[in-house]
Amino acid sequence: MADATAASPSTMNAAADDRIPPRRLFAFLIMVFGMFMSILDIQIVSASLQQIQAGLSASSSEVSWVQTSYLIAEVIAIPLSGFLSRAFGTRLLFAISASGFTVASFFCGFASTIEQMIVWRAIQGFLGAGMIPTVFASAYTVFPRSKFHIVGPIIGLVATLAPTIGPTVGGIITDMMSWHWLFFINIVPGIGITIGVWVLCDFDKPNFALLDHFDWWGLLFMAGFLGTLEYVLEEGPQSQWLEDTSVAVCAAICVVSAIAFFWRVLSAREPIVDIRTFTDRNFGVGCLISFCVGIGLYGLTYMYPRYLAEVRGYSPLMIGETMFVSGVAMFLTALIVGRLMVKYDMRYLIAIGLVLFALGSYQMTWITKEYDFYELLLPQILRGAGLMLAMVPTNTIALGTLAPERVKNASALFNLTRNLGGAVGLAVINQVLNERTDLHISRLHDRINWGNATAVETLNMFTQRMQGMGDAALMAMKQLSQIVHRQAVVMGYGDAFFMLTVFYFGLSLFVVVLKKPSAMAAGGDAH
Repeated sequence: MADATAASPSTMNAAADDRIPPRRLFAFLIMVFGMFMSILDIQIVSASLQQIQAGLSASSSEVSWVQTSYLIAEVIAIPLSGFLSRAFGTRLLFAISASGFTVASFFCGFASTIEQMIVWRAIQGFLGAGMIPTVFASAYTVFPRSKFHIVGPIIGLVATLAPTIGPTVGGIITDMMSWHWLFFINIVPGIGITIGVWVLCDFDKPNFALLDHFDWWGLLFMAGFLGTLEYVLEEGPQSQWLEDTSVAVCAAICVVSAIAFFWRVLSAREPIVDIRTFTDRNFGVGCLISFCVGIGLYGLTYMYPRYLAEVRGYSPLMIGETMFVSGVAMFLTALIVGRLMVKYDMRYLIAIGLVLFALGSYQMTWITKEYDFYELLLPQILRGAGLMLAMVPTNTIALGTLAPERVKNASALFNLTRNLGGAVGLAVINQVLNERTDLHISRLHDRINWGNATAVETLNMFTQRMQGMGDAALMAMKQLSQIVHRQAVVMGYGDAFFMLTVFYFGLSLFVVVLKKPSAMAAGGDAH
């Protein structure tokens, strides 16, 4: 009699199908590291812009383009990569992206003028962007769905950790060596990634016939739409929006290009991006959540360092050490989020993640000028854990439930929404900080007058302290004014954090719109 416990052939075949070949896994991990480098380089320069500015003899407005040019080029290339990965195949596209990113990094490090730096940063961003959606697409097409709970946290961790620790890594490198090494550090890993992917990657085959129908008009309209949108969002808060001629012109180009772009992608034989993918409810809602998570991901990676530099006077290295807490929280959460996805409804995990993020922001609404490492500790832990709990299940619900042939295009759109969320978030946060700081300065000046006994007593104390140092009364007035301004700035940060608190508490209720994902998408067994 046959052994009743013997495995059936179908069970054995299923187990075999679920195995990940070591060669394929190693190739994927190499690609993940390439994606990490590409995303890291968005923020790696943020803590070292002053050093780059001095080294290239640039103005403060010019040096901001070291980041802006990268972001504009990247946001154009990300949606394009969906079409290119189908035409060239994963292996060729990733090798071109990694090698081009490496060469551009080399020339960024040797740039001697701000113009050279801006050009090579744009090239670096455009070529490096191809690595990001390609990794997401590979994760959800190459591996069996029962392994999504393993690969999902890997790419989710990289997508959130890289921009978070960018200022940390940049500050350490600049402090230990020089700003040139922010770019030179990419060269050896970039060469290794290019060779590794070329030798090991066998995920799919190219379809060069698609290039015969490449939509050049669609590319032109998309570049005009997304490039000018990124510029308007980046420069608008500092330039009073449409009152500035360049912002107004770019806004007009953006509107016209957007209309032309959407007309083109809905009418072209082989559109450069297939926006019909948004008709899938889980993908559409997942992209909306990704957009909103991008606001917090990039917004707080901007706000914390700015507060620490502007109010606390921290150096790039000190900022990096303080920000590292969020990175540790993300890493530790990544170790358990995959298991949680298998056991619990992923929609609940997303809601819990958004609530944790909101609680972290709420803790910061009470911010004062004294907030230091220990005051920022719990908010950063909540922020890091919340981002991972929200991001990883969202990735799986949005991309893991689509048909495999739709994932490459969908991955490009999904990653675009996160980056656009970051751009919109930075614009809104900057606008709130500017407006609320001005409002608080006005209110504080109204309260600090000769009828305010505390203000008069403080002014007299400063005057006495500065006797014999010139015009003591004028110097005392300036010092009091600086205190008022700093307090207004801190109150502006509190308002911005309150805005994020309300936003993310509200967003946590939105997950009810998602369909419950199948057990296969969650990484469970299909029975």
